[in-house]
Amino acid sequence: MNPVKPGEAPRTPWIVGVSGASGTPYAASVLRALLAAGESVDLVVSRASRLTLLDETGIAFRDAHWRDDLREWLTRGADGKPGAFDADLERVRYWPAGDLAAGPSSGSYPVKGMLIVPASTACVAGVALGLSKDLLQRAASVTLKERRPLVVAVRETPLGGQTLRHLVTLDDLGAVVVPTSPAFYAGATHIQDLVDFVAGRVLDAAGVEHRLYRRWEGELGGGGRTD
Repeated sequence: MNPVKPGEAPRTPWIVGVSGASGTPYAASVLRALLAAGESVDLVVSRASRLTLLDETGIAFRDAHWRDDLREWLTRGADGKPGAFDADLERVRYWPAGDLAAGPSSGSYPVKGMLIVPASTACVAGVALGLSKDLLQRAASVTLKERRPLVVAVRETPLGGQTLRHLVTLDDLGAVVVPTSPAFYAGATHIQDLVDFVAGRVLDAAGVEHRLYRRWEGELGGGGRTD
């Protein structure tokens, strides 16, 4: 973990939960944009997501070496090329998913809200039902009960009836459901552009400023501009 340094004013963080769905580049883009916006982050990486991260990037995320592993992850582009981005992790605090005594497990722990990206159907079900089987689900339940912003970037297709009902439950509870569906009007020319669009919509839902994609301005053909 990364405690506040002596003499340093604590910052109210966003919790970012990474579940086991495919889509680890979405999480990386969200994390980079939050840090670029000057936000602090409390990070929770589920056990299932470590398998996905290993499969999609070859990176083994380890509790004891989380800082090195996170830096390697965030500096990679969506195409897997290393060294595509910089990563300053000074404002990141990491909590193991099995630590149910961690700060984010309590409503008295100050946070701005929580982003789950990507969110698997199992994660969606757990949060909708209030299971709190790990820190990620517990933090999401706390976020909802404290009436803080919760953004759930669900990654699954097709969506079955049970998952759709769980998503409606989350919407009823006040969460914002963001399907990981990239758009093309922003002029995407690279896989990173498509990833950044989804990440940008997640941050839009949270009210965090960013410059990840070209916004619609009411002019047809704007996506083809290169300026």
